[in-house]
Amino acid sequence: MEKIFFTPGPAQLYPTVQKHLLEALNQNLGSISHRGKQFQGIFAETTSNLKSLLGIPEGFNIYFTGSATEIWEKSLSSCAGKSSFHFVNGSFSKKYFEFSKDLGLTAHKAEAPMGEGFDISKIEIPSEVEMICCTQNETSTGVQMPVADIHSLKDRYSDKLVFVDAVSSIPHPVFDWSKVDSVLFSVQKAFGMPAGLGVWIVNQKTIDIAKALKAQGHKATPYHNLLSLVENGAKNETPATPNTLYIYLLGKIVADMLGKGVENIRKETSQKANLIYDFCAKSEMFDPFVKHLAHRSETVVVANTKAPAAGIIESLKKENIVLGAGYGTYKDSQVRIANFPALSVENVELMLEKLKKLPA
Repeated sequence: MEKIFFTPGPAQLYPTVQKHLLEALNQNLGSISHRGKQFQGIFAETTSNLKSLLGIPEGFNIYFTGSATEIWEKSLSSCAGKSSFHFVNGSFSKKYFEFSKDLGLTAHKAEAPMGEGFDISKIEIPSEVEMICCTQNETSTGVQMPVADIHSLKDRYSDKLVFVDAVSSIPHPVFDWSKVDSVLFSVQKAFGMPAGLGVWIVNQKTIDIAKALKAQGHKATPYHNLLSLVENGAKNETPATPNTLYIYLLGKIVADMLGKGVENIRKETSQKANLIYDFCAKSEMFDPFVKHLAHRSETVVVANTKAPAAGIIESLKKENIVLGAGYGTYKDSQVRIANFPALSVENVELMLEKLKKLPA
């Protein structure tokens, strides 16, 4: 039996990865020029497929980087001249906040304890803030920010950019694209690919603000900031030599998802999440870390463990099932269970059956 990975990234590979990767190698795509028509066609196909899958309207463009972490830096450097605001309730949202400080910006934050979300109605964002940075799904704690809350921020602060880190949730959340300015993610989670590619979705307002800041003398990071991505993206190219294999692979996996239907993928994700949370609620060995139902992630379930987490993880490894460890200080007392499209309902049911058989 092959191993089944419930790890939150790198994660279980999408079932068609091997087929598409072999096709790419057979076409020598790892050797083609990123300034040629063949690559331009791959770039155009992948971005077109993503726009179809996610319902992205005209007025948005898609760019590729080495990782989502790189996009944190590029977004702050290119689009904020002085100040940003961050919702911090886990390790990754905290890192986005710290990037802002490291870049010399005035970084504001609303902070919630680990495992908790925010009451958006009680949070006031200072007038000086240019960018509001939301982590829609905090991978370290299994807390989601409801999409309706993100949309409400745009309703209240229409003059500010609303940026969304959706690394471990997209394509599950359904965004109203008139109420977000930018969404970023990487491919090694819900798209079931090896790590090594970041994807940045950007609207024209974001680009215009980056241009205005440059005209005012603002210096963005010199290594391929947003405007260099825009300049090259207009030709279906990237500023530097990209990961052509992965851009091709992403386009093909998204095409497979389109064939299945994004609504079917979302329904199945919710079904699997309900199975996992229901098990944790009834179990004597596990309980959900996130107590507020509306803030529970459907794509990364975090559970407290009564027994040492390392022993649980090791026991399931013997059954060829790999769970994720708790993050940071929670390593010994939690498990993280990914619920991405590459994992079937049958995979989840098998994993839960194995957990039920563990000695209390």
